[in-house]
Amino acid sequence: MASAAATPARTPNGPGPGEASASFPTVASEPGPREPEEEGEEEPAEIHLCVLWNSGYLGIAYYDTSDSTIHFMPDAPDHESLKLLQRVLDEIDPRSVVTSAKQDENMTRFLGKLASQEHREPKRPEIIFLPSVDFGLEISKQRLLSGNYSFIPDSMTTTEKILFLSSIIPFDCLLMVRALGGLLKFLGRRRIGVELEDYNVSVPILGFKKFVLTNLVSIDQDTYSVLQIFKSESHPSVYKVASGLKEGLSLFGILNRCRCKWGEKLLRLWFTRPTQDLGELNSRLDVIQFFLLPQNLDMAQMLHRLLGHIKNVPLILKRMMLSHTKVSDWQVLYKTVYSALGLRDACRSLPQSIQLFRDIAQEFSDDLHHIASLIGKVVDFEGSLAENRFTVLPNIDPEIDEKKRRLMGLPSFLTEVARKELENLDSRIPSCSVIYIPLIGFLLSIPRLPSMVETSDFEIEGLDFMFLSEEKLHYRSARTKELDALLGDLHCDIRDQETLLMHQLQCQVLARAAVLTRVLDLASRLDVLLALASAARDYGYSRPRYSPQLLGVRIQNGRHPLMELCARTFVPNSAECGGDAGRVKVITGPNSSGKSIYLKQQVAKAVNNATERSLVLVDEFGKGTNTVDGLALLAAVIRHWLALGPMCPHVFVATNFLSLVQLQLLPQGPLVQYLTMEICEDGDDLVFFYQVCEGVARASHASHTAAQAGLPEKLIARGKQVSDLIRSGKPIKPVKELLKEKQMENCQTLVDKFLKLDLEDPSLDLDIFMSQEVLPAATTIL
Repeated sequence: MASAAATPARTPNGPGPGEASASFPTVASEPGPREPEEEGEEEPAEIHLCVLWNSGYLGIAYYDTSDSTIHFMPDAPDHESLKLLQRVLDEIDPRSVVTSAKQDENMTRFLGKLASQEHREPKRPEIIFLPSVDFGLEISKQRLLSGNYSFIPDSMTTTEKILFLSSIIPFDCLLMVRALGGLLKFLGRRRIGVELEDYNVSVPILGFKKFVLTNLVSIDQDTYSVLQIFKSESHPSVYKVASGLKEGLSLFGILNRCRCKWGEKLLRLWFTRPTQDLGELNSRLDVIQFFLLPQNLDMAQMLHRLLGHIKNVPLILKRMMLSHTKVSDWQVLYKTVYSALGLRDACRSLPQSIQLFRDIAQEFSDDLHHIASLIGKVVDFEGSLAENRFTVLPNIDPEIDEKKRRLMGLPSFLTEVARKELENLDSRIPSCSVIYIPLIGFLLSIPRLPSMVETSDFEIEGLDFMFLSEEKLHYRSARTKELDALLGDLHCDIRDQETLLMHQLQCQVLARAAVLTRVLDLASRLDVLLALASAARDYGYSRPRYSPQLLGVRIQNGRHPLMELCARTFVPNSAECGGDAGRVKVITGPNSSGKSIYLKQQVAKAVNNATERSLVLVDEFGKGTNTVDGLALLAAVIRHWLALGPMCPHVFVATNFLSLVQLQLLPQGPLVQYLTMEICEDGDDLVFFYQVCEGVARASHASHTAAQAGLPEKLIARGKQVSDLIRSGKPIKPVKELLKEKQMENCQTLVDKFLKLDLEDPSLDLDIFMSQEVLPAATTIL
């Protein structure tokens, strides 16, 4: 609010302490905005899945609110039990599952089981049935082709738009196209993410992406937990209780050195969808190996710093589509684009024989420079922060500049107007000011006199009374009305024109959304590989070699990545499986000798799903059940795999069931190899070398392990005695000395209770004492 004041002495005051004057700070001399203190909070991500099943094939599409992108999977064959669909559900964990109300028995049964899975609470998906007509092929194509997509330029003709979408979406996958059509119908009906917007605002869709589940290693969720690939823990901060969990000690936790959120997301995706594609694996390893070279360390650190400025572009683009852009969004986008240009320039100086460097150098196009240049030339970052709204720099729009000059010159001009107004006022009025209030206009403000008690006292000839505020009366005068007509509502005019410029700038950015999305894809990939290179450098990891000819595993001096960080001493071990080395390894050894660290069990799924290309790790199977039953089950499982011959999976079994070998429960042959953990007996001491060697353990040495754990010697001796009796088939009898000792302790306890009795206490009830104290104790004494 601009103001000026005049006094009888004709010395006008400047703007009062509570009155804001119009000011537009100049642009900073440094290029680019100041880094925003924090990025806007992101809404919790949700995934909405649409699936169709017909004639043994699946059509799948889903919408991810985190990046406003639709993902689709080309038509894929699936078994009647819908294992592929279950795998998709396990990986993406959808909030809702949309399908046609007209389904066959297999899908109906599957969805019924999915809806009844209590263990999925509170994330059990909502099952939504839409009429089958919503999944019609032609209507689905029409929905796809008529959609309003920000990544398609408005200048494209209808034919060009169809050709463009056809280059992204395989329209020959009919089930998938129908699933996409049903998904678009659901999104429009539920208005996902735009529930509170005007009805003409559509659900933002920033792109279409294909996802596939071929060439992937199948790992069940239990294996991820047992191997500590992921480990979630409650967050210790009271401020993050609502956000749930944090990553504990896990493989993902020690490798996650990503600098941007999308890099971390991609790393988790690589862990949950490990690929078998040798070309893809070697492409990743080439980048990691390049950054492990000492001469490339500085380059790696520089790239990692730039990646720290790559922020949540999809969220910003979504806000632009909904016209919810914040001042901080422009700052973040500007910094992201300039950092992306820095990544491009750096990658152009790196070997173009590496695919990732070549992709970044080529695909980070001049559109990025255009976006950065537009934002840098148009947006007044300091002015925007000061006014908490979008403002533009000078020399962008002459009309805006002129109105801003008028607004900035108002204080001195209004001072002169106030002088003239004061000359015409009653001499009892000591001072006055002319103020400007947006949306209301110019007003004459005078202090309330003591004589002005009633509303009728506020009337002044020639002035229109408006309102009383803070003991000041506000009026319209002929001059203020003239100012309204002459200057208009400057604040609102400026705001409206700058908002229009912001909209035009948003359209320019959204028209280039495709390159921004590609920036995020490639930058996150580079972020992950730099993180893995950093971990490999610190932990001394070596590059694996993949051979399509070798159907097995060869590990030279392998190390457990988590255990070596926790143990004071760690012994690496080698392993070979396949070929002449056999396919089934039975590892025996004393407790605590390192068998479980050598490998890490899920048997039911392994028996049902393992193939000749599977690796199965079994640790202490049958330990929680009857010894004979556990031994029999373990032997049966291993014999089942051995009976497969050349189709036998690669199996590592760690067990304390020495009878498995002693009773010769497994058939002899080249597929089986017995290993043990090397130890040395030095008198009564047992020394562990934690080294795998061929052979079979002679004993479990449980008593030594118990002594190491701190159990009393008397208890260990009794344990040995009972073990010997079991092996010799003799009956086990209680130890008389222990019984007598326990009886004496119970007698002494009862005597102490009698001695503490106060027989002169009138409240003492001997009957209760005898029934509650003496009689129960007698059963342990007699």
